[in-house]
Order: sequence, then C-alpha cells, then structure tokens
Amino acid sequence: MSEQDREPASQGPQQREPVFLLPASITALAGVLAAIHLASTLILNPQGQVDLLLWFAFQPYRIVVAGVDPSIAIPLIWTPFTHAFLHAGWDHLLINVAWLVIFATPVVRRYGAWPMLVLFLVSAFFGAALFAATTLHSQVYLIGASGGVAGLTGAAIRFMFQPVLMARHPETGEPIVLGRRLASLREVFVNPRSRLFTLIWLALNAAVPLAPLLTGSSLSIAWQAHLGGFAAGFFLVALFERKT
Repeated sequence: MSEQDREPASQGPQQREPVFLLPASITALAGVLAAIHLASTLILNPQGQVDLLLWFAFQPYRIVVAGVDPSIAIPLIWTPFTHAFLHAGWDHLLINVAWLVIFATPVVRRYGAWPMLVLFLVSAFFGAALFAATTLHSQVYLIGASGGVAGLTGAAIRFMFQPVLMARHPETGEPIVLGRRLASLREVFVNPRSRLFTLIWLALNAAVPLAPLLTGSSLSIAWQAHLGGFAAGFFLVALFERKT
C-alpha cells in the first residue's frame, strides 16, 4: 500500500460543523414570526383574524378618532411594535425572514442579540411613524416585519462593506484582525459598494408610490415603513458601538 493510500491515524473524535450557521437569536426571532403566522392561519377563524388585526396591527387613523373616543387610541401604545410580528401571507413572511437572515446576522455578530432586537423594534416604531405621517386619514393598517428588517439593513450598511482592518501583535508581530469600522455618512457614500447598494435600495422604495402611474396597478407595499425603519437603523446603530 502506498503512502497516499494509508488511512490517517486516529486523532480522537472529530468536531462536527453545525448544520445551521445562523445565530440563535435570529433563528428564534424567525421562529416567533413563523409561529405567530401559523397560529393565526390554522387556529383563528375569520372573525378571530379580524380581531387580531384590530388589536395588534398599526392603524394611524386611531389618532384621528381619538378625540371622539380616547379608548380607541389605547392600542397605539403597543401596535407600533406588534405590527412587525404579523404578516399578510406566507410569501410576505418568507421575504421578510430571508431579508432578516441576511442583514440581522452581521448585526448580531457585531453587537449581540439584544442590540439587534432593540434595533429591530425601534426601527419598526420609526417605520410606523413615517407610515402614520403619510396615511393618517386613509384608514389603512400596517403589518409586517419589513420596517424592523429595513432598520437592520440600514445598520449593517454602516460597516459590512467597509474594509477589514488589520494590526500586528506588539510582542509576537502576528497579524490581528480588528474587524470593520463603523463608517460615517460620508464614508458610506464614498465606498462604491455601500453607495451603490444604498442608492438602489432607497430608489426602489421611493419609486413605489410612482408605480401606479407606470403600471396602472396599486402596490400594497409600505414603502414608508421601509424608509423610516432604514433611517432609524442607519443613524441609531452608532449608539451600540463599543467604546475603546
């Protein structure tokens, strides 16, 4: 038997690669979103689904009618956040979960699970706020995680396209990976990749209101929540940077 054909000597139990490489917090959040939608479709009857939207979807018109009956405005305390856990269908849910996986992962790995969740919820709130500012009298409601996910996208843009910084150990001279620095607003738009991604993302969402003029059909996409959430994540992520 040649040297190349010999079996390597046993080196103890081999470490297995994990099947899922997602951080546990992202898996948990995606699981909660899926479980809520599954329960709402399989357990609730039509009236129960209406009640779910009534109590947990975000409806800006409540602000208008609050002067007549203040109790109508009570759900406004929680619906700017809870709307992010409801979805109109499985396609709506899957798109948001896919986007969550892509952009929440670098945020979790840089800041941790709780900062990611805080950014998600705060971005959902600001997305709801911009939605309210543009639809106050239209009696429409907002559901979906897209505002929160857009915030995580805005946060990730601040560092994921930046070059990796390197240094050398003062004693051994070995190279040390320092990671990626958080870019300033100017640096985001100086970097060709982050500039292109940001401009395309903003342009696509800003163009949604113009779609009916071009296609003759109305798109039920809450572009306001996307833009409001993105701006919140983009600017607030700096609060989670570790001081060195």
